[in-house]
Amino acid sequence: MKSLTNKRVLLGVSAGIAAYKTPDLVRKLTELGAEVQIILSKNADQFVAPLSLQAVSGHAVHNYAMTAESESGMGHIDLARWADIVLIAPATANVMARLCQGNADELLTTVCVATEAPIAVAPAMNQQMWQNAASEANIATLESRGVHILGPDAGEQACGEVGPGRMLQPADIAARVASLFQNTQLTGKRIMITAGPTWEALDPVRGITNHSSGKMGYALAEAAIEAGAEVTLVSGPTYIAKPERANIVDVVSALDMHSAVMSTIDQQDIFIGVAAVADYRPVDSADQKIKKNADQMTITMVKNPDILADVASRDTPPFCVGFAAETNDVVEYARGKLEHKKLDLIAANHVGGSETGFGTTDNAITLISNDNAIELPRQHKSALARQLISEISKAFNEQS
Repeated sequence: MKSLTNKRVLLGVSAGIAAYKTPDLVRKLTELGAEVQIILSKNADQFVAPLSLQAVSGHAVHNYAMTAESESGMGHIDLARWADIVLIAPATANVMARLCQGNADELLTTVCVATEAPIAVAPAMNQQMWQNAASEANIATLESRGVHILGPDAGEQACGEVGPGRMLQPADIAARVASLFQNTQLTGKRIMITAGPTWEALDPVRGITNHSSGKMGYALAEAAIEAGAEVTLVSGPTYIAKPERANIVDVVSALDMHSAVMSTIDQQDIFIGVAAVADYRPVDSADQKIKKNADQMTITMVKNPDILADVASRDTPPFCVGFAAETNDVVEYARGKLEHKKLDLIAANHVGGSETGFGTTDNAITLISNDNAIELPRQHKSALARQLISEISKAFNEQS
């Protein structure tokens, strides 16, 4: 897995001479696996052509203005939620001053005020401007607010002077952005995650399954790998790329998944049951395709084993996290499962709608423990997975 796989980088380009390097920066970010969208600040298009940035990013470039058309769907909020990180490169003295003031006077600064994603800036300015007392105070303010300052470098500048203030090279910026996603919350821990649907065969052709795509479970596996864990991913049938650094165990039916989980569960520190496991399976599965000879068909079903409950009921269970996918009374049903199955945490999400749940790109979750409930708002599943892994690791470490 590349170091920025499934990461969404919102690149803000301010009006400085170093903007000519941004097409190369976009290439470096995408080579590491990132998806990149770009906002140009006012006058930035005098230094770099929007068409060049569109060509290398694969996305239309957003300019500084918030137009009636873009804001009909609250475009600045959509971009703020889309981003896993907002990177401003080059970041001029002017744009950093406006960030300090909390200005929302154009699209880029408005997104910075509206986003919950981390913000990073790659300063680029004349060496005297960099060393000016106002610039030094602004940098200190941004750092105190958690903004990541990438650089600057020192050397000969476009104006002919020599000193600090040059923007870092694109490869260095991309590497530093990638490093911001690395953490050690789960270093050395072993995590098993189940993902995707199960398939309960009626005959060699037909079966009973569900709409789970596996995206949430796979995103959690990638986030756990980022956090340093050794991940075993037990996956039902899916059509998405497997995380490269996970130990993949492919299964089909609920019985297959139960067997795969139980075979190594005693070696795991944390178990996260994300898979949408079929509650029932047919008593009989035909060896040959069932012919359509009757107007009605009766299928006798038998209950499948409850994988999550069986894991949680072991003499020395791992830290157990369940998922509750519900169409109504989501939190109430989830809390009942938490208590009945004696879980440590349960993630409750609403399914059946068009914006969250099975098969969608985004999701929203309420993470419930015995004494707390944390709302994680709708966002891309990869960003949500990182938040979930962070909360799970906190709870696990508190219990350990």
